[in-house]
Amino acid sequence: MTQSEFEHIAQQLRAQMLKVALDFFHSQDDAEDVAQEAMVQLWRYCEKIDGSRNISGLAVRVAKNCCISLYRKRQAEQQLSHADTDLRMLNQHDSSGSPQELLEAKDVQRMLTEAMALLKPRERQLFEMRQTENLSTEQISQQTGIPKPSVTAMVSAARKKVFTELKRRMKQ
Repeated sequence: MTQSEFEHIAQQLRAQMLKVALDFFHSQDDAEDVAQEAMVQLWRYCEKIDGSRNISGLAVRVAKNCCISLYRKRQAEQQLSHADTDLRMLNQHDSSGSPQELLEAKDVQRMLTEAMALLKPRERQLFEMRQTENLSTEQISQQTGIPKPSVTAMVSAARKKVFTELKRRMKQ
């Protein structure tokens, strides 16, 4: 399919993808985001698309895949947010709790320490700077010389690893 052929049917395809996304998320903003991402993906490959095939079906499939990707991304962000909240609560835990609460807090602290031991040294350093020292991404970047986007990505990956390991250990 040529780019001009794609441009000719783009509005129709976008409307179909928007409907799919709206049915999935029930949010106009999310549907717009999905339709835009799906259009970009189709545009990238428009010259490889066989014009005699069902372009509409392909557009719907791409939109569904974009919906699923956005949903999974949000789920992962939500899990990391919960893990971050749990870590902050653990760091703020005081000794005024009951013996049971203190024992549970010690157990969680032990599991957290063991989970952090599985991180690579640089990941552990950045994770501790963010979680224990409560430094901002910018402060960590300045202290380590690592670009801010890299700090963000490494801290996020470390959180995910720690959270996954804690979930695994708590199921045992």
